[in-house]
Amino acid sequence: MSESGTELEIPVHHASLRGELILPADARGIVIFVHGSGSSRLSPRNRQVASFFRAQQLGTLLFDLLTSAEERVDAYSREYRFDIPLLAARLAAVTAWLPEHGGGRLALGYFGASTGAAAALVAAARAPEAIRAVVSRGGRPDLAGDALERVRAPTLLIVGGDDPQVLALNEQARARLQCESELVVVPGATHLFEEPGALEQVAEHAAQWFLRHMQELRPQSNRRQV
Repeated sequence: MSESGTELEIPVHHASLRGELILPADARGIVIFVHGSGSSRLSPRNRQVASFFRAQQLGTLLFDLLTSAEERVDAYSREYRFDIPLLAARLAAVTAWLPEHGGGRLALGYFGASTGAAAALVAAARAPEAIRAVVSRGGRPDLAGDALERVRAPTLLIVGGDDPQVLALNEQARARLQCESELVVVPGATHLFEEPGALEQVAEHAAQWFLRHMQELRPQSNRRQV
């Protein structure tokens, strides 16, 4: 399958963020990746999942939430990685910028990991008409706080079965969601899904979720799936 890639410099709030937008032929939507603590658009796990998505006709946008200077500061101070309001504001700005700069009219979804999942949920709550679906991989949705009750996009939480602390936090966060939601536990997987076949399961569950909800009309009323 042929696909086109574009290197981007995205202007947001007096900063410039590096990104890469890749659209397969006949893309059915675009998944915006929101990386986690101490990571970047070059995250090998996110890039592996992104490749799988593109094979399913989903475009992908991987971008850096922090500038190069901020990444250097954060490497030793951890000043930015847990600043969910900052990360969510930047994600929202990128989401608003994308349709006029390569995204067109394609449906949008968020794929968040670790703290990036919290930023994705906060941004989705702020723009309910812009985001069709959210997926969290080993995420910290609990850090989204009161925004959880305002999320309207169908949300899938994926957690490793051998990641008990994060699993408990995801169960607590899901109880607060008022939108359609599911919690998928990957048996035998730890926090980073490094076990053989674990990340492939994450990618498959996530792609199915995005494809289902990017093709559906937005429901008139929200429901929570048990």
